[in-house]
This record gives sequence, structure tokens and C-alpha cells, in this order.
Amino acid sequence: MTITVTADSFQLAEVFTISRGSRTEAQVLTVDIRRDGNRGCGECVPYARYGETLESVIAQIEALPADISHADLQDALPAGAARNAVDCALWDLEAKTSGEPVWKLAGLSAPKPEITAYTLSLDTPERMERAAAKHRARPILKIKLGTTDDMARLEAVRRGAPDTKIIVDANEGWTAEVYADLVPHLQRLGVTLVEQPLPAGADDALSEIARPVPICADEACHDRASLPALKGKYDLVNIKLDKTGGLTEALALRDAARSEGYGIMVGCMIGSSLAMAPAVLVAQGADVTDLDAPLLLAEDRDQPLAIDSAGVHPATPGLWG
Repeated sequence: MTITVTADSFQLAEVFTISRGSRTEAQVLTVDIRRDGNRGCGECVPYARYGETLESVIAQIEALPADISHADLQDALPAGAARNAVDCALWDLEAKTSGEPVWKLAGLSAPKPEITAYTLSLDTPERMERAAAKHRARPILKIKLGTTDDMARLEAVRRGAPDTKIIVDANEGWTAEVYADLVPHLQRLGVTLVEQPLPAGADDALSEIARPVPICADEACHDRASLPALKGKYDLVNIKLDKTGGLTEALALRDAARSEGYGIMVGCMIGSSLAMAPAVLVAQGADVTDLDAPLLLAEDRDQPLAIDSAGVHPATPGLWG
């Protein structure tokens, strides 16, 4: 068996901005695993917020033994981008070798399309209103916030899309005081979910603040080990494969979180359709699906995921799984 990793980039259709910065391209790593004439692929997005760089993740992958097994991988690498790409590539390789789809190998039901949110990046209120109006026909708009001047942005998006379901992602950008002040306005404007309003690790105040709008843990939730610290603070968890370290742990986290009463959101970093494909399996029956990254790209993989009015569709075998 051989494992290779390459760096790829995909241009974005527009500049994408969150409270931590802007980008014009998606920088990803592609893992290619070959064995006995079969090939499996996976993708990850190293994320600086979690101390990852392209170089550090490449080094983690290249240090793995060439014959790494699926079972051994879970202990060989921590949860994160490197394990994600290898884990998903091993699942794909197993599917290509056996002739069975990953969903069947994992003991899941046949996947169906899932309605996905569409993300509006952080911008001026005027531009966000125009973006909201442009995408007002979409069933769910997710808006990036996380500054001290977000009320004008909230009002602007609601004017642009008066009837659309809205969720908000603060990306750890608010304080407890800012969030408490915003809560009644979030209710008034019909916001149905808030992601990570306070910084992970500094979110104890959430246990003391009323949550009339459900709160979802993103940066605060990586894998099953994260769950005990979330109790009493969050209502949902956002499962991203680059945080869990692959499909294997993502499925386990989904089941564990549900058993503890959490709602499920399945999200993504900004990557290509190859990164979204395994996440579609995790998103089956989720309360919120946020796998819109391919819609934000100007270019994608050769066999991209289909995303239409029915939602984001499962991958074709030529892409993954």
C-alpha cells in the first residue's frame, strides 16, 4: 500500500470573510492511497485555529506507516485534519476494493439528499443585504457575524430575505454581554440557531444565560471527548470531519451526541466536493446541514457533488465512496 499527499487549491467565487479573516481560495490536502490496483482518496483542510498548517499536516501523514490499518489509524493520529484525510481515503479504498458503497460498509441506510444552508460571509450591512436578497429563495441562509457591530448586519439580512430561515455563526466573536444584548433581537428577527457565540474554553457563561434561541457548539466540540464539557451550555453540536479526524469518529460522535440529547448539525471547512462527500453520510437526518462549500467555489473536483432544490446529493462512485 502507498500513501501520497498533495496540496491543492480551489479558487473561491467571491472573497469569503469571517471574524478571523478573509480568503480567496480553498487550500486543501488530498490523500491518495493505492493498494492492489485500487485507489482511495480523501481531503482535509488544515485550520490555523487548531494549530494546523499545510506543512504540519503533511508531516503527520507522511510519518504514517505505509500499511496503516483503519483500526490503527484512530490511535496513530489525533482528531484533526491529517487523520480525516487518511480515514476517508481508507474508507474510499475499501469501497473500491470490495465493490460496496461506504454507507453499506459502515452499516448505514442508503443516503438521500439533505437540504443545506448557504453561507453569507461577513461584510458591510449593505453588501450583506444585497447578498441576502440574491439568495432569498434558498431555504436556509447562514450568516457570518462575530463583531460588536452586528445588529445592523442582522437587520440588513432580514430585510434582504424576509421569509428565509436564518442561522447565525459568530465564530467565537462575541462576549457574554454582547450575546445577552443580542438575544431578544435574534428572536425578533427569527434567527433559529446560533453557532459558537463565545470562545471555546471561555464559554461557561452560556450555562447561566437563557437560550431561547438554540446554541450550537462548533469550536468547542471536536470529538466524543468534547461532550462532557458541553453539558448545560449547548443544545446542538456541529460535526465537522476535519475536527473529528474522519468519518469513523464523526459517525461515533453523532450517535453519542444524540444519545445525550444534543441536536446535530453537520458542517464543513471550505473545501471541495471530495471533502463534503463523506460528510453527506453523517448529515443524514441531521437537524441542520451546512455543506455548501462547493457552492462557494469557482472550481471543483472533476465529478462534483450535485446540489439542487432537493439538497446536497450523495457522491457518485467516481468522486468518493
